[in-house]
Amino acid sequence: MSRIATGSPVRTNAYPTSDGRPMAETDLHRLLMIDLLQALEDWFADDPDVYVSGNLLLFYEEGNKRRHVSPDVFIVFGVPKQVRENYLLWEEGRGPSVVIELTSSSTRREDTHKKHALYRDVLRVPEYFQFDPYGDYLTPPFQGYRLVGGQYRPMRLKDGRLRSRQLNLILEPDVKQLRLVDPETGLRLPTRAEARAAAEAEVERLRAELSGRSRGNERNGQ
Repeated sequence: MSRIATGSPVRTNAYPTSDGRPMAETDLHRLLMIDLLQALEDWFADDPDVYVSGNLLLFYEEGNKRRHVSPDVFIVFGVPKQVRENYLLWEEGRGPSVVIELTSSSTRREDTHKKHALYRDVLRVPEYFQFDPYGDYLTPPFQGYRLVGGQYRPMRLKDGRLRSRQLNLILEPDVKQLRLVDPETGLRLPTRAEARAAAEAEVERLRAELSGRSRGNERNGQ
């Protein structure tokens, strides 16, 4: 489980916490974003210096409240895992190592042009992924870029998948979902719903096993 600190948030700066835009264009985008964030939080739960966030305002020019971006999903290595009201780049000292944008009709141009340039030239994000769950706005619908010599180089899809060197995970589209795969085991990182269902199934299996043993003991007169 995630070990991000809990409790009542405390305002620590005068920078905005919202840009007035909706979290996601559709329910599918919202659910996909949540699944990715939770899977990454659980994957890095034991590392106190990996910060996983999304839909959070990231300010990159001190004193300018208009210079901000809100990635759908981003991961920063080397900063404390804690609740933030926003992310001030000059205070944190580190920018995102990976950004994932879930492209839609309203964000397509921003994701492929404005954000692409911002992540490359200003934030210098080592890896940038774009996924179009409906397959209507990007060709191909799953794309990845790696920063090399100050320029983004397209990653080559292998069997429709891309490997993140930063995360040491494989990103794999599955119809309208984007799944994360452990390259060591070849297994997908479970969503919270999948993990909960697996735990419940294991409890039921153990109950059935104990019940079977109990009936066997009764038949044997034990």
